[in-house]
Amino acid sequence: MATPPLKAVTLTHVRYQKGDKLGHFLAWVSLIPVFISLSGFITHFIFRRELQGIFFFIGLIISQFINEFIKTTVQQARPETCVLLETCDSHGWPSSHSQYMFFFATYLTLLLFSKRHVILHLLTWSVAFFTLYSRVYLGYHTVAQVFAGAGLGVFIGAVWFWIVNNVLYLCFPIIEESVFGRVFYVKDTSHIQNVLKFEYDKARAERQRAGSISKSE
Repeated sequence: MATPPLKAVTLTHVRYQKGDKLGHFLAWVSLIPVFISLSGFITHFIFRRELQGIFFFIGLIISQFINEFIKTTVQQARPETCVLLETCDSHGWPSSHSQYMFFFATYLTLLLFSKRHVILHLLTWSVAFFTLYSRVYLGYHTVAQVFAGAGLGVFIGAVWFWIVNNVLYLCFPIIEESVFGRVFYVKDTSHIQNVLKFEYDKARAERQRAGSISKSE
């Protein structure tokens, strides 16, 4: 019986030429979507449980489903380097990595649109463009494929942001007061201008209150 061909998980299966320091660096850059998903959003849900963050992540998942649907429908091949990278069994248009990072950058920019976050936005967009470049440099996509992914990511990110903050936002109080919201302490703090200061002041006030109670006892 013939052994069935093996298929790699392309999201984490990244190769570069041995000795290529730039390629090594860009290989790690192309894994940033994985780090964002696993360490960023999962940690966010465990410790923060903000509705904006939850719907941000849901949007990224929807975007990736759309990407996969388009890929399987268009079925555009990857560049010829796919033979060396062993990725010829998957399609290349549009680039899912580019789409992910440009969705992320677009949504985050719209969510935190203020002069206070200029450095954060510069960092986010720099990483997005580095990811785009890495997919071409490493041979996983053509230029057209990464720019298609980037454009789609920006479009879906902007549309999803509008839906969340103009339609779904009306349901945030309902979710907070629901059984799910009360059990898992899901909340929305987007109406608070400076969440860090708000939580800091609340924590100090509570500590001072607890201290005064213990002294009175």
